Amino acid sequence: MRYPVPDLPGGTWQESELEVERSRFLTWLCHAPDAAAFEALLVEARRRHPAASHHCSAFIAGPPGEQAAIGFSDDGEPGGTAGRPMYQVLQGSGLGQVGCVVTRYFGGTKLGTGGLARAYAQAVTQGLESLPHRQVVERTPRRLQVAFAGEAEARSWLASREIPVEAADYAADGVVLTVGWPSDTPIDLGELESRLRGRLTLLES
Repeated sequence: MRYPVPDLPGGTWQESELEVERSRFLTWLCHAPDAAAFEALLVEARRRHPAASHHCSAFIAGPPGEQAAIGFSDDGEPGGTAGRPMYQVLQGSGLGQVGCVVTRYFGGTKLGTGGLARAYAQAVTQGLESLPHRQVVERTPRRLQVAFAGEAEARSWLASREIPVEAADYAADGVVLTVGWPSDTPIDLGELESRLRGRLTLLES
């Protein structure tokens, strides 16, 4: 499976701001490969804005469509007016591994439940518009046995297809390369086998 994730280093985030009826909505977005990365963002938002009225949040700590490692919170706003709309925007974006906090400073005008839901959703949508992305490729370990003389050729062929070599185990009869094969791509080693004149074996994992 291949899907986009925020292209942000660990421990960093992107910020944007939206004003609605004098209320300020500060949106924080981060790469969240796990719930701990999202929690770190929430802690930082609260530390930097201790006087804010609310720190509402949502995250998807997995691929798009993830059902287990997800969460959202209204943080004191009326139920269903903040966290869920934020989560729905993240879900609709097609992104995976993404965490979001929207910090609100109340501006004195009540927005009503519908107005709040729209404002939180808009804050996240605005933040996503400028969020950099990169592709994540889910991979399955596969083990290839080649002769010593064929190792360089095998590595070159794998590199040309952006298939990483994760480990190499050397023995008397050759080398076993453990590679990260894309989970959504059928294994086809015919071309490599031809290059290595048949001296290639796909081992059982």
